[in-house]
Parts: sequence; C-alpha cells; structure tokens
Amino acid sequence: MTRKPPAEDPGDARLRVGPPKEYAAGIPAVTSSLRHAGEQMGARRSLLTLLRVNQKEGFDCPGCAWPEPDHRHKAEFCENGAKAVAEEATVRRVTPDFFAEHTLEDLLPRSDYWLGQQGRLTHPMYRPTGADRYESISWDDAFAVIARELGALDHPDQAAFYTSGRASNEAAFLYQLFVRGFGTNNLPDCSNMCHESSGSALVETIGIGKGSVSLEDLYEADLILVVGQNPGTNHPRMLSALERAKQQGARVIAVNPLPEAGLLRFKNPQKPSGVIGGGTKLADQFLQIRLGGDQALFQAFNRMLLEAEDEGPGSCLDTSFIERYTHGFEEFAEHARKASWDEILQATGLPEGEIRTAFGHVLAAKKIVVCWAMGLTQHKHSVPTIRDVVNFLLLRGNIGRPGAGLCPVRGHSNVQGDRTMGIYEKPDAAFLDRLGAEFAFTPPRRHGHDAVDSIRAMRDGDVKVFVALGGNFVAAAPDTDLTEQALRRCRLTVQISTKLNRSHVIAGEQALILPCLGRTEADLRPDGPQLVTVEDSMGMVHLSRGRLTPASEHLLSEVAIICRMGRATLGEADPRVPWEEFEADYDRIRDRIERVIPGFENFNARVRQPGGFTLPHPPRDERRFTTATGLANFTANPLESPKVPPGRLLLQTLRSHDQYNTTIYGLDDRYRGIQQGRRVLFLHPDDLTERGLADGDMVDIVSEYEDGVERRAPAFRTVSYPTPRGCCAAYFPETNVLVPLDSTAAISNTPTSKSIVVRLEQVRGGQVSADA
Repeated sequence: MTRKPPAEDPGDARLRVGPPKEYAAGIPAVTSSLRHAGEQMGARRSLLTLLRVNQKEGFDCPGCAWPEPDHRHKAEFCENGAKAVAEEATVRRVTPDFFAEHTLEDLLPRSDYWLGQQGRLTHPMYRPTGADRYESISWDDAFAVIARELGALDHPDQAAFYTSGRASNEAAFLYQLFVRGFGTNNLPDCSNMCHESSGSALVETIGIGKGSVSLEDLYEADLILVVGQNPGTNHPRMLSALERAKQQGARVIAVNPLPEAGLLRFKNPQKPSGVIGGGTKLADQFLQIRLGGDQALFQAFNRMLLEAEDEGPGSCLDTSFIERYTHGFEEFAEHARKASWDEILQATGLPEGEIRTAFGHVLAAKKIVVCWAMGLTQHKHSVPTIRDVVNFLLLRGNIGRPGAGLCPVRGHSNVQGDRTMGIYEKPDAAFLDRLGAEFAFTPPRRHGHDAVDSIRAMRDGDVKVFVALGGNFVAAAPDTDLTEQALRRCRLTVQISTKLNRSHVIAGEQALILPCLGRTEADLRPDGPQLVTVEDSMGMVHLSRGRLTPASEHLLSEVAIICRMGRATLGEADPRVPWEEFEADYDRIRDRIERVIPGFENFNARVRQPGGFTLPHPPRDERRFTTATGLANFTANPLESPKVPPGRLLLQTLRSHDQYNTTIYGLDDRYRGIQQGRRVLFLHPDDLTERGLADGDMVDIVSEYEDGVERRAPAFRTVSYPTPRGCCAAYFPETNVLVPLDSTAAISNTPTSKSIVVRLEQVRGGQVSADA
C-alpha cells in the first residue's frame, strides 16, 4: 500500500529546516497565537473570544483536557489553545456552493491542512448512492436516511457509533443511551487509540481507569517524572504547573526519546521573567530513552528500591502501606529482584550511570508524581509498562498521598468525561443495570467493537453503518489505506462535525455530513441558552458556556442532533426516553445522569458552583481500591521492548507544534526547527551516514510487519536530529499508513504507533533506490 502525498503539498520546495529550539513559549508563542487568531477571526472577535477561554463564566477550550487552576489568569489559554479556538471560531465558511464546485475526486488529493482551512460547515449535506459529490438535504430528510438505513440492518451490531473526545457530557450520555436503546455496544472512541492502555492497567491495579492526582498534588510533589510526553506542544498549560512545582522545590526528570523544548525550559509569557528573562529550567535531568524502553527503566527503579530496602530495612519502602493496602507484593518482589541490568541497558539505551543518578532523585523524594502520555500507551507492551509504573509508586505509598500519584495526561478536552458517561464498548454490568432501570429497557450485554475491531468489521462487511460524533476517524485511525477501504464498504457513513476533514471525503455508498455547534457558540433554545459540562484530565467537572453567534442558522447542537436521531430511529412514541424534553432543556439530561452515574449527585446545583466539582476517586480520596482483590495490586511483568532487525529503524508517529490531534493549524513545527512542511523524517546523524544518506535527502518510509503487506509513505525529507540511535520520528496522520491494523497493544488493542519497524528507500530523480 502506498500513500501518495497530496497534490498541493509543497514538498521540500518551500520546506526550511533550522536548529531546534531550547525553550518553549515566550514571546514567539504570543505572536503565533495572535497571528493565528487574527487570520481566522479578526482582531475584535479574537479579543472577545480568547478572554473567555477556560474562564469560570466562559467556555472550555476545545483543545486539551488539562485542568484550570482555582485562580485564573485573564489569558488562561496557551498557544495551541488559541489556535484551537481560532479554528472553531473562524469566519470562513463551507457552504453548499463549495460542495457543488468540488467532487469527492477533486477533494481526495487535498491535504488535511487544506481541508481544515476552508472553514465551518453551514448546512447538512448528503451524498446519495452513485453521486460524485455532496448535495444539500433538510435536517428531517437526513434523519430519515439514518433511520431507514439503521432499520434495514439485520442486527444492531451491524452499526458502529464512534465518539471523539470533544463531545460534551450531555451529548455523550445521550449518544450511548441512543446506541444501547438501538441494541448494540459498538461504541468505539478516540480513547481506544490513545489512553486505552492506561485505563486497562489502572483498572486492574488500582480499580479505576483515571489518574489519582490534582493540580495541588503536582504543586506539592518532591519529584515529578514526565515520561513519554511532550507538554510544550501537546499540553502547554502543564508547563505553568511544572513551573510552579519547581518554584516550590520539586525536581523534574524528563524521560523521552526526543529532547523536546517544553521538557527543558519554559518562558512563561504571563511573567516578566518569561518575556525578558531566561525563563525556568524544568528538567533537572533528561533521560533520552529508546522507543519502548520505559518499562525497563521502571523495572530498574523497582529493583533498586528493593535493594535499598534490603540494605536499610525501613528506610526506603512504605511497608505499612504495602501490608495494609496492597496485594501480590511477594510475587512482584521476587520477580523484580531478577531484573537483568544487561536487558535494562539494552532496552533503554541509557548508560547505567544516568539511571543511577535518576534513582538518586527518587530516593531523595518522599512524594512522587509520574505523568505520561502516548509515549507509554502506544506500544505492544504498554499495559505491562504502566503496571510497572504503578508498582513503582506503590512501593513507597505514593498513591492516595498528597503530592503524589498517577497522572495519565489525557488529550482531547472531554475524552475522560465521555468514558465516564458510558462511551465504552465493554460496559460493566452495574452501569447497564442502572441505565436500564432509569429508562425501563434492557441494554445489550454483549461487548461491542472498539476502534480497531470496528475497522475490521467494516472491512469484512460485518458493520454496514458508521456514525461519528465528532473527530476525524480516517486521519486518527491506523493503516490508512485499509481504513479508507473499510469505510467505503459501508452502506452509510454519518459525520457530525464542525469543519471539513478527511473523513468527509472518504464516504460510504451514502454519506451524511451533519454540521453542529462548536464550544464557542451560543446554544439557544426556546427555554433559554443551554449549557454543557465537561470533565478534565483530573476528574473536575465544570460548565462550558458558548457566547458567539453560531456560524450558520442551520446548525444544530450535538444534543439536538442525537435527540432527533433517536426520535427518528427509535420512534416518536417510544416512552423510554423523552428526547424532546432533553433537547429543550439540558438540565433534564443532567437529572438523569445523576441517577445513573455515581459521583454526580445534585449535578445541576453543584456544577453551577464556580469551578464546578471534583468526582470521587476512591484510591486518591480514601485509599480504597475497588479491584478484584479489594486492594491495590502489585504485578509481576516480564520485561519487553521492541526488537528491530539489523538495518531497520523504529519509527514513532508524533504531532507537530502546529497541530492538535488530527487538526493541522499550520505547516510549521517551531520547536523542532521545521517551517513550511510536514513530510519530514527525524533521525540520528549516524543512522543517516550508516545508510549512505545525507541531511535533506528524500526517502520513502516502508513499514515491515509480519503480514507481508508493504505499507509505504513516500517522499519524506530526512532531517538530522538528536534522536536515539536506531529510532526515528515523523508526523501523523501522514505516517498512519505505516501502522498495521493488527499491530496493537496486548489487552488494550491500541495501535502501536510509537514502535513501527521501518526501512528507508532513497528517492533519486523520482526513482526509488534499493534499501538505504
């Protein structure tokens, strides 16, 4: 399979490469924010909108899920948050005239960046069977198409209902209710492709699939490990929290294959020292680990902790915590003592001295927080890796203690809330019991398809209707060519969206685009403006109030679209769900949420308090662990790391700085020195020399997997970069084509986008040479 570069991509004609930056934010972040906002919204609209982002009386940023502090700055947003708001609040429009002018074939070679830059969708659009383009359709007719196609299925499991993390709690709750009322648990979501490994490991070991820390815990920590995460680009407001922690005495260890600017130094643009000074050095130590070597590092820490306790009993481990709150310590300890230093050093690529220096920081700290993101979750052995992170914290009682704990840093702004609301293909029986009792029906019990299994089912013809509540599934999914073929096999694809994206171009036999309100926009109903809620990465639930006039009078809210879809599909006379009441007044939805989901008692009143409320977290709040053993579970995990054949490289896919998830804001990656281009491959200078390549040479990247299928991403410019030897990196979604559908993490089934074995083939004069 070969993924051709889009026709209008500049290639290396406009691409410029400079040295990577040594700090994050500062004045360049301010100018970039203002430039993007001005281009998309204009000066006055930018000012009015940005000053409401993440404010207690404003709207939640449609970007990342990092929590807001109690005391907020007037400009409580980061550079990428400003870009996310500008993308949604843009004055550019995609009207029916656009679709009349452009066939699907015409749109197919356009890049994700070009598609996104066209603006906001304004009308519901329909691609009939056999048509070469979309045409206008009324809302009633659109819902009739959905009802007809769902009703024609042989079984409800022949439909799949995807959710992006942008959906509100209210929309997510109604969506899963509609889907289960229809009769299936096929509820794939974006978590399946990112933090599913975290949830799988945490549920097993501590009883809840969420992190255990608050912002206050970060501020109070003695040591913070930031592992497999690039906060400067992916969660920039986290830098402010790390800065405050440093000022209060914390040490920070950054563990990552690339020396990202945001891990090294932060120039806070809200402080004089960040504008005219040198900013704050964040990382006290940087461990440049090989891709997939993180489990080995934590096994080294765990072995050394046990040895330190042996040398001085009672000096290192929290034995009272272990005895009272944990299970499986003896088996774990026996296994951990056997960890091989030869295997650890080979897997991590780190000198033993660097690991022991980091361990010195560990020993000196009483309160430790471990933060992580996709660098840990997208490997074959991700779940065992995160189990070993839990082991590391359990040894010294660092769960359920102020200033300590687990911090999986979630991506999209309500991805955690959507899972809380029931967006999950494997719901537990207690949730289904409460949902069925509240709405007087019997929810399906059979587990449904996650994201990867949904693609397989569409490919095999077992799923014939695909509905997406937000997101850009094609660009987010692995194995791009196969995913596109699978979607095209569907009888109907439905995309509920704010902006044009790749998933609208890859259409089923019939396709609908249903345009919805964004976070920034007022949701006006006859009974008054409606408010929605979101849950941040640390379990805080708060209101979001859009204020802008909607981009089009033809838009509906996500809640309204789901309610009307429910009425059309399940029947107007269905007594179980008062769809019209829910559409008219979102308070009524929240009334039902509080009766179904624990922790939401008195939902409407509590969420209207300034800042909202925090959901209960038994391990954090009371050191209560609702696992199979009733205790926190130590686990003994065989050491794993990626094995790379001679002459091959290990590739990770990552974001540029002008990107959030699949949304491309621009063609620059300022921190890594890239301007006006995306088809670049970062690799070590010695790896270039070993392959007879030079910086700037053009190569095809070819992934190698056991199925024997050739997956090729052509025409990438090599960039000499300080990566670990044998490891390389390139942007997604351009390199998602290289990620085999069947290459997934054990247990979580998450695509292994951070450990892809590849070879390089040099391109000379348009011709591909033998293996480079």
